[in-house]
Amino acid sequence: MTLTLEHARKLDTWDPLANMRDKFALNTGEIYLDGNSLGAMPKAAVKRAAEVVENEWGKSLIQSWNKHQWFSLPQRIGDKIASLIGAGQGEVVCTDATGINLYKAVACGLKLNPSRKVVLLEGSNFPTNNYIVQGLVKQLGDDYEVRFAEDHEFDDNIDESVAVVCLTQVHYKSGRKLDMDAITRHAQSKGCIVIWDLCHSAGALPVNLNQANADLAVGCTYKYLNGGPGSPAFIFMAKRHHNKVEQPLSGWWGHQAPFDFKRDYQAGQGINQLLTGTQGILSLAVAEVGVDLMCQVDMQQLRAKSQKLTQLFIDLVEQECAGYGFSLVSPRDPELRGSQVAFAHEHGYPIVQALIAAGVVGDFRAPDILRFGFAPLYNSYEDVWHAVQRFKDIMQSQRWQQPEFNQRHAVT
Repeated sequence: MTLTLEHARKLDTWDPLANMRDKFALNTGEIYLDGNSLGAMPKAAVKRAAEVVENEWGKSLIQSWNKHQWFSLPQRIGDKIASLIGAGQGEVVCTDATGINLYKAVACGLKLNPSRKVVLLEGSNFPTNNYIVQGLVKQLGDDYEVRFAEDHEFDDNIDESVAVVCLTQVHYKSGRKLDMDAITRHAQSKGCIVIWDLCHSAGALPVNLNQANADLAVGCTYKYLNGGPGSPAFIFMAKRHHNKVEQPLSGWWGHQAPFDFKRDYQAGQGINQLLTGTQGILSLAVAEVGVDLMCQVDMQQLRAKSQKLTQLFIDLVEQECAGYGFSLVSPRDPELRGSQVAFAHEHGYPIVQALIAAGVVGDFRAPDILRFGFAPLYNSYEDVWHAVQRFKDIMQSQRWQQPEFNQRHAVT
């Protein structure tokens, strides 16, 4: 059937999450489809930031570490994130950047599997994961090896020589979703430690780390958890591994008694030893606002809306923009897709720039990917309709060919 604006509006009237949209600061006339890169700002974040700056920092100053519980923020937010990713209380802390946490996680994974020296990664993964693990392996010495494979090669490459399998659940370019349960089960049957990167799945779809029996995991809060630019990441370690190994970045916040100021390091108990240095309190406090919003949501409802939004977008692009050379990169099956849609086009970069100028904010990933992230908390079905109409107009008018859209920016 031909999809219409009325169809999109009808879907919005049935949307159980429609009331969440008003909780975000969205620009009038703009359709924001980049929540998979930086989530929109919750309105409450402004009030929380002002409270921390003016009152907690401005007035209480150093007393706020106790008076306003600054010291326990990583654990408090970590426990909230745990409820969103199928982890238990005391298995997650919110801290540092994703790359730093990945360094800790892989180092711990190698220590938990000391007779093996190979880390298996997906070669097309977000590059920082590859870079971080390559740097770690270089430090550890020539005996250690990074091995790369793509998803259709995992079964053949996950074997008894591999110490750690480290994969991203939802691919950053294509949006393809891996089967966490099946891959974890297979890898562990070969004696591997399994680490998951949840950057494109936490807050976008239901995750259940303990059901999958994952060993460790990392993720960020600035995408679907709407924590703000550069907001802190998180790290998970299953309780069965607590106190068995020490992470290598042994800073004072990970010490068992930081304020005893002992000369020598003694690892803290449980998840606490995965902390390193003094935390960024302003960013932690603001990130908690986005996490709190997500904790109000039924994740099954969120997943259902995500699948409908992405499917509507695919169907409308293929209906309205046929003949312009776009090819779908994301899986067509919604069960195999995260909350984003990627199309390939040889002129992807200027087309994305023209879309942004027209008020449809997506992004570009080299060499030819137009990427659109759908955040069910604030994107509507009518958004999808209007976004594709602007998309169609840009292609019909060939506005993307204008010189200003063909000049590369530092951030794409």
